[in-house]
Amino acid sequence: MKAPHLRKGEAAESLACRWLESRGLKLRQRNYRCKSGEIDLIMEDGQTLVFVEVRYRSHPGYGSAAESVTATKQQKLLRAAAHYLQQSPDTPPCRFDIIGIDPEHNIQWIRNALQ
Repeated sequence: MKAPHLRKGEAAESLACRWLESRGLKLRQRNYRCKSGEIDLIMEDGQTLVFVEVRYRSHPGYGSAAESVTATKQQKLLRAAAHYLQQSPDTPPCRFDIIGIDPEHNIQWIRNALQ
């Protein structure tokens, strides 16, 4: 049996995926893992490849979703994305988005969160 925080994380990722799909994005892969890190969702937005970090915030006192993606986490995301792209013969335009979800399932979508 998974720990409650892991179940909440999986539920948040599923909600984020469905929400993004309802806005026209297409899921390419979920929970991409490599030695460098993990990417929650890899989606396509037209011709753009979108690496999505999903952050569940159980309490506003813990800070916003964007604030929770530290410089260290950003570097892990960038390295994992580079690893993913090495498997592709060509590199499409890419961006990094953050989806923040609160306990009431309000969703905050931050496009181009990492530059």
